[in-house]
Amino acid sequence: MNTKTTVISQEELEHQFAYCDKIAAYWQSRRQVPTAYVETYGCQQNEADSEKLRGYLIQSGYRMISEAEGADVVILNTCAIREHAEQRVFGNLGALTHTKRRHPAQKIFLCGCMAGQEVVSSRIKASYPHVDGVFSTHHLWQFPEILWKVLDGKKRQFYITDEPGSIAEGIPQQRDSQLKAWVSIMYGCNNFCTYCIVPYVRGRERSRQPEDILRECRALIESGVKDITLLGQNVNSYGKDLSCGVDFADLLEQIAQIPGDFLIRFMTSHPRDASNKLFDTMAKYDKIAKQLHLPFQSGSSRILKAMNRHYDRETYLEKVRYAKQVMPSLVLTSDVIVGFPGETEEDFAQTLSLIEQVHYDSLFTFIFSPRPGTPAASMEDPTPKEEKNRRFDRLCALQNAISEQVHQNYVGKTMRCLVDGRDKEFLTARTEGGRLVRFQGCDSLIGSFQNLTITGATTWSLTGELAEQAANHR
Repeated sequence: MNTKTTVISQEELEHQFAYCDKIAAYWQSRRQVPTAYVETYGCQQNEADSEKLRGYLIQSGYRMISEAEGADVVILNTCAIREHAEQRVFGNLGALTHTKRRHPAQKIFLCGCMAGQEVVSSRIKASYPHVDGVFSTHHLWQFPEILWKVLDGKKRQFYITDEPGSIAEGIPQQRDSQLKAWVSIMYGCNNFCTYCIVPYVRGRERSRQPEDILRECRALIESGVKDITLLGQNVNSYGKDLSCGVDFADLLEQIAQIPGDFLIRFMTSHPRDASNKLFDTMAKYDKIAKQLHLPFQSGSSRILKAMNRHYDRETYLEKVRYAKQVMPSLVLTSDVIVGFPGETEEDFAQTLSLIEQVHYDSLFTFIFSPRPGTPAASMEDPTPKEEKNRRFDRLCALQNAISEQVHQNYVGKTMRCLVDGRDKEFLTARTEGGRLVRFQGCDSLIGSFQNLTITGATTWSLTGELAEQAANHR
């Protein structure tokens, strides 16, 4: 693995913009407005990458559409975390043979984390001849060049070499929302958890300069964005590769001091690097949402060691205790893996007891999925699939009951929420902790913070009404 970080120069980026101009001229000469479709799988970092792909496409003259049928360019931006996600991508990629048959000029690309695996690119070369290009996350900044070569009649393009991890400032972005925005603060991962493919496909940790992040956040806030999520595979290790003396807590504090009415949140946090300084900073500033996604993965210290997580059960619980002490209203969510190789019934029981002890607002739950090339893929795994499924169901039942209880405790409280859209007859809003609230109101409220009194709750969401209306009903 190439561990060197490359900063893409402005000159190199201008070279890509020149390709955008070539592509736009190509379509103008044909008196045609081309269309493009980007389908995203996986995490928020992939969503942020897709925003850059759309930005490049729009700068190249494309109009974005909502389906692959009839699109001149189709991009599948993929995830490699679980086998099911990969098989779904291959299935959808195969189905694109039909759209291309109906629209022979269609150009199809596969990118993202799957594209960083040699076994995937080899399979595409051999079995998916209708795919025109494959490029890994390291080559995303070169997409206009890749697209132009395909349009110009060159052979299929494969940009998948083990390039050093790069940082490219200034790629245009087409964001999905005017209210909410993803801001990547770093890329890659150094943790090498034994089950995880991310360090192999996204490279080693590399942090953006704080002034570039602050400039982006200021521009977003000035444009009216109300909710900013800072992204990284492990945001808590931000700045370790820089020499500027700014760590993640410092960065959060600097963003929180920008004038404006907005909230900052972040993900994902690795417990190993989650510090009391971070929790104190979160507690200090109203603009930092009291929401923390802190994956624990297993409640068993033995399994955590096998996962190479660099903390044990007691350390994790101590961090949670302190975070809740300084932020009593903290909304805490997490990830958990069921059925890691060698997990015993006792190990699983410790996971259940940790969930009962912490009382998470919600969990993202997964059954272990072996990823070729990771250490866990070759570990002895004697537990039958049926037993893993039973454990998974037990865990979900426990957490669902806890989530329902936690949500019931919201009833009667008045909370400041960001109104972000409409779902049929209801407006939708999010609490500071990210909980979904449905209520009746006018579309003119969308984009504003409103005080909502919570009137009902389910396992997954809340219902409410405007606080002034609730007061009138008393």
